[in-house]
Amino acid sequence: MRALHSPGPQPGKGGPVNPAVTDAAARVGRLQRARRARFAAVSAALGLVALGALLLSLTVGDIDVPLADVWAVLTGGGDPASRFVVHELRLPRALLALVVGACFGMSGAVFQSLLRNPLASPDVIGVSAGASAAAVLSSMAFGLSGLALSGGALAGALLAGTLIYLLAWRGGVSGGRFVLIGIGVGTGLISLRSYLMTRAEVTEAHNAFLWLTGSLNGRSWSQLWPLLGCAVLLVPLTLAASRGLAALQLGDEAAGGLGVRVERGRLALLACATGLVGVATAAAGPVGFVALVSAPIARRLLPGQGAALLPSALTGAALVGAADFAAQHALPATQLPVGVVTSVVGAPYLLWLLARANRVGRGG
Repeated sequence: MRALHSPGPQPGKGGPVNPAVTDAAARVGRLQRARRARFAAVSAALGLVALGALLLSLTVGDIDVPLADVWAVLTGGGDPASRFVVHELRLPRALLALVVGACFGMSGAVFQSLLRNPLASPDVIGVSAGASAAAVLSSMAFGLSGLALSGGALAGALLAGTLIYLLAWRGGVSGGRFVLIGIGVGTGLISLRSYLMTRAEVTEAHNAFLWLTGSLNGRSWSQLWPLLGCAVLLVPLTLAASRGLAALQLGDEAAGGLGVRVERGRLALLACATGLVGVATAAAGPVGFVALVSAPIARRLLPGQGAALLPSALTGAALVGAADFAAQHALPATQLPVGVVTSVVGAPYLLWLLARANRVGRGG
């Protein structure tokens, strides 16, 4: 009688599982859960810092408003004096600071991650210079203001970004070449901006100088609503376009091998990041160094988690919110432009970054 032979263990059919594989899968699962938990905790902490800066800006000032009265105003109540101080004077400025910081922070994270260069910040490579030069030209040469001026700044940022990209293209885009060409283009645009200011009236030049420093002084709802509308559109688009960012960071050939449309993905990310810079600059001027430092801070808090776009946006919001509060109260009887405070934080970081790059023998 022929012996019956039972088939050996078949994969996926109840056969024995290698304990080493099971243990490795469990470790990967624990690592992923830990990373998600850390991401959520850090994002929540940064959000709380931004919220704290917002509440401080609403309560502290020449006329202190208790937190209970602030809450009453925000929920539709409060006395007329509190409503005027909180709703008309402080709330639009405080919200504008957070949205401007979030836009700069996210754009800086995109540029630095995509070009794989810590110096690839829009205020270093000329994108912000394009927005500010276009804004000065629109204001002084054509007399534009309001939404038209914001549109001019956005157009200037997009034109500068396009020019830098075309000049840097050599069968692909190298981060170092993009940065160097961006610095050159930015220098030229700054020269154009300076020439326009020398041709302006004293009052116009003074106002332009304050705007170019990066200032939230005197900002109201009329500046907040256009910025908020653009941010609501651009932030989700940037997050959607960032799905291929991790592959693009590996290089063009590796990204193409993984099925990513390299040029399409890179152009989409650069367009979104440039748009974020343009609308933020139009609302508050070129607030210096926020885009440069936000992403490194976020990545330091979240090691090994890639570009960290959302934490970078929250870091930028917290940074500008806190810097604007300091700008309002650092000196008695005067309000500093917020760009002065952010430069105090960002300039030493830039010097350290350049020194570190020089020590390791690379230009960033």
